[in-house]
Amino acid sequence: MKSTAGRLLVASPLMGDPNFERSVVLMVEHDDESALGLVLTDPTTTPVGQMLPQWAPLTSQPDVFFLGGPVSYESVISLGWATGGDLQAFGRIVGDIGTIDLSGDPAGLGIELAQIRIFAGYSGWGRGQLESELALDAWFVVDAHPTDVFTDEPHELWSEVLGRQRGPLAWLANYPIDPSMN
Repeated sequence: MKSTAGRLLVASPLMGDPNFERSVVLMVEHDDESALGLVLTDPTTTPVGQMLPQWAPLTSQPDVFFLGGPVSYESVISLGWATGGDLQAFGRIVGDIGTIDLSGDPAGLGIELAQIRIFAGYSGWGRGQLESELALDAWFVVDAHPTDVFTDEPHELWSEVLGRQRGPLAWLANYPIDPSMN
């Protein structure tokens, strides 16, 4: 098994699962037992400041909660872009992007953050489930860029990520939402 942690899963246009249609998922963890990721393309309309006002000044635009996936909506996971400080307590995922603990005061973290994004719920796979989906070409695994996590145009991310790939994968960036109308 090759881990996808720190990489992006980009939904195939033919996936067929409405939970992940045109989604881009940042993989937070992936081992032999399970996998966990966060959908980067599904903003809600709930402002972060409404529930976590102390974190609102650090929240990237759009400054709303994102649905991280269809599992456990009561769970909240936050990603931050660290620019300095004590990075030992920082749950690094890729580059300077990692998980951060929202239970305290942002000033008490010991790290400097450029911005954060907060997710309700997550995407989860049990033993062998993600590997099966990958074998069926339901997902494309590509490199993550820090700007993917904090894009201010999340609905455009699917096309943007595919468009920067090489070869035939880039052609899918213009795949129509309804191919029968083409």
